Order: sequence, then structure tokens, then C-alpha cells
Amino acid sequence: MSVRSEYLMSLAGMDLSGKTEDELVSLYNQLLNSGMHGLCFSPYEEGQEPGTQLSEEQIRRRIDIIKPHTKWVRSFSCTEGNELIPGIAKENGMKTLVGAWLGKYKSINENEIAGLIEVAKAGHADIVAVGNEVLYREDLSEDELLDYIYRVKKALPGIPVGYVDAYYEFGNRPGITTACDVILANCYPFWEGCSLDHSYLYMKDMYNRALKAGNGKKVIVTETGWPNVGEKFHGAKPSKVNALKYFINTQMWSKEEDIDIFYFSSFDEAWKTSDEGDVGAYWGIWDKDENLKFSK
Repeated sequence: MSVRSEYLMSLAGMDLSGKTEDELVSLYNQLLNSGMHGLCFSPYEEGQEPGTQLSEEQIRRRIDIIKPHTKWVRSFSCTEGNELIPGIAKENGMKTLVGAWLGKYKSINENEIAGLIEVAKAGHADIVAVGNEVLYREDLSEDELLDYIYRVKKALPGIPVGYVDAYYEFGNRPGITTACDVILANCYPFWEGCSLDHSYLYMKDMYNRALKAGNGKKVIVTETGWPNVGEKFHGAKPSKVNALKYFINTQMWSKEEDIDIFYFSSFDEAWKTSDEGDVGAYWGIWDKDENLKFSK
């Protein structure tokens, strides 16, 4: 039996084992500067968190930083200033995946849904996401979430409507999958304790499971990434080198196989440590002070 090394590497990702850190940084920046499909937008400055009213100035400043590097921007909420993000992104020539942040409180959910519909009707949304991981968090029942999804679909004919959750939820929740026009799947090998060496294959498996559940519907990877600082999570180790390698393999896959991926995240945000521990503050391509982390 003959062995074709190019097929082995197409499964395992690019062979980065022999590259120095400087070489990894150079390749990382080449891919960053050539442009990504999408970025998750991190609006919160140091000392801010969800609940803080965002200013138009800080949104514009951060959009200016990321716009040379991405075609799409993903936002997570349509209240507290987040509703300004899609319009500013559109002004800068980017496409938008606009989310409504749903949770346990009906009054907040109603404001988010109203904001989402308003943003989309203003022409600022290319795709809308009704909720993010609410089933994973058990904030809403499946029936409650379906009510919101179908309300938005009725209000926004012609705009693709989806729901964001972990990739496996779409296989477990056929009613949700049926309701969605597009499958919006979060794929994190890190959060399943996968080592960096196996993360590329694992991410592809996550994507393919969502693809199978979607039964022909388009699948978008709405979040994936790797932190560069923090405590090890089972087999997954945060480090600069691992963050570089994960980004490189993810972007190569996105470009070579035309996979729509929103990388998480644009900027480091310290408030996330309350939910995720110390790694929560270190998912960004830019740091909390808006400096590119891994520059040549």
C-alpha cells in the first residue's frame, strides 16, 4: 500500500511541528492580513461588562481596527449600544451576523427581539441569530426558544434566521434545526479538553456533525478559537504557540474548503473570567488595550 503524505496532512492540518515561534508569527500575520471570513466582535473595554452602555465612539474605533482583516462581523446583542454595531460595520463595507441575547428574563428578551427586528429592518443584518447557547445554559425551554425564532422569521421574511449553540445541539434538537434557515454552530475543541495536536481533526468532526444534522442546510461556524494564557483544561493547554497554531490551521481550512468561520474573538475581555476562569480574558487577536498580540 502506498502512502500519500499530502492526504495525511489534509486531515491533520498543516505540519507546523518544525516551525519556530517567529515562523509561526509570520504565517499567522500573513493569514490575518489576507483576510478572514468573520470575526466575533468584542465591544467591552477594560472595566466594562454586559450591562454597560456602549458608546458609538468605542464601537467605531474597534471596527476601524478589525475592518482590514475580516469580511463579516458577528454581534451578540441588540441592546445597551450593541444595536449600533451592525450599522457601523455596514458603513465600513462589512457583512453582519446580528444576534439577540436571550436569557431567563422575559422583559430583557422582548427588548432584544425588538432591537433585532429593528436593526434587520433598517437593512443592517445579513443573517440574524435568535439567541446564543440558551439551551446549553438551560435559560429557556425548547418551546420558548422556538416561539422567539418563529416570531423573528415572520417579522423578517427574506433574511436567513438561525440560532447559535454548540454543534451537538442541532443533532439533539431536530425541532430547532428544522426552524433554522441556517445552522449556526459553536465548535470549541478547547472546551472539550482536546489537545492542540488533535484539535484540527476534532473541529472538522464537530462541523461535520452539525452538517449532518442540518440535512443540507448551510452550516456556519459561529465561534471557535484558542486562548493564549490560562490554566490547562484537561488536555487543552493555553499558550502563545498553541493559539498561533490553532488560528493558522483554522484559517487554512476556512480558505481551502470554503468554510464560513467566525473566529473568537477580536479583543481580549477581562469580564469573561467570571464565567470561564483565567482563560476567559485571553481569546482575542488583539489585547485589552487594542494592540495586536502576535505582531512580527
